[in-house]
Amino acid sequence: MRRVLMIAYHFPPFAGSSGVQRTLRFVQQLPAHGWQPVVLTVRPQAFEQTSEDLMASVPAEVPVYRAFALDAQRHLSFRGRYPGALARPDRWVSWAFGAIPQILTILRKERPAVVWSTYPIATAHIVGSMAHRWSRLPWVADFRDPMAQDDYPTDPATWRSFARIEAHAVKRAAVSVFTTRSAAQTYRTRYPAAADRIVTIENGYDEESFAGIAPGVDQVRGGRITLLHSGVVYPVERDPSVFFSVLAHLKRSGVVSKGSFCVRFRASGNDALLRRLASEHGIEDLIELAPSIPYRAALAEMSEVDGLLVLQASNCNEQIPAKAYEYLRTYRPLVGLADPAGDTGDLLRRSGVPYIAALHDAAGIEQALRRYLIDAAAGSAAVPSRESVELHSRAARTKQLAEIFNRLAR
Repeated sequence: MRRVLMIAYHFPPFAGSSGVQRTLRFVQQLPAHGWQPVVLTVRPQAFEQTSEDLMASVPAEVPVYRAFALDAQRHLSFRGRYPGALARPDRWVSWAFGAIPQILTILRKERPAVVWSTYPIATAHIVGSMAHRWSRLPWVADFRDPMAQDDYPTDPATWRSFARIEAHAVKRAAVSVFTTRSAAQTYRTRYPAAADRIVTIENGYDEESFAGIAPGVDQVRGGRITLLHSGVVYPVERDPSVFFSVLAHLKRSGVVSKGSFCVRFRASGNDALLRRLASEHGIEDLIELAPSIPYRAALAEMSEVDGLLVLQASNCNEQIPAKAYEYLRTYRPLVGLADPAGDTGDLLRRSGVPYIAALHDAAGIEQALRRYLIDAAAGSAAVPSRESVELHSRAARTKQLAEIFNRLAR
């Protein structure tokens, strides 16, 4: 069986983002397509949060190499400050140095046939580039989402670092992969010489992860409706400010109250921000902040609540949160606060979700929420169609990736 070196920051025991699932499921499923993964990641102390619940999902036969890396913010700061150069392109740039002996060992001992590295931690592509340069093996750069964007990163020096890494990877990689069609098309336009080497492999859900998890029952008439956002709330990309202002208006109008409605934010990563916004809008009694829980427990919660909340700003129109696919697989009602013209809004609409409005559109959010609340209270809220959901299995995504490896290895 041929081997592939898979370079990823997000790998168990990392916790705090559903982004870990993309690499983990590829690692689990590639052997069925004739490829044995060899993983290069960081040591656990580099992670802000860890959890052992996904460690058992890593196949025992998969070699996992963990390189030394520091988080500049946590390990190199003095009185809360640290030099910006130690955090470009990201806070884990030290991984590029810690990975050097690991790469040399892997190339000598494991003898991979292909190199794969995955963003959103940009340093992963630096490590991938080193492995490619030293081995001369074909390199697959998994971007997932766009890197250097019009308004991201906001720090000019970091933006330039992202732009350099991005341009180098697209130029040198045999294949560059994006998770949405719009992002792939943007990069074909940006780098026309590499257009025929840019492809799309979307995120998805893992069917086995849902084994034994029963879908929730419809909301009982007159009961309290719980809307869940599971995962990180980014201050800009998933800014809930307008949503909170709409909730405040609906509360004053008597449409929602503590006894009838609740929005639960599970493992938001920004509880202080949510607490402050809730206080400013006078809706503390409608907002519930909940801690991180194991992955399977999180899936079970998604499958049991009355509805699921998607937050995605229009500056992320070429991105789809990985969590959205798991949301769809629960077959629970979704409220999508995402630009209808963006990729996330398009995915939800194609999946049969009617409750969609742009994250900044107060009137649209109120209309979507009112419609959802009426349907949920009646036990008739719309759920994603089974036909559309079944298109997004991670098994199908892994087959796409294996076919790329097969072509490159030949």
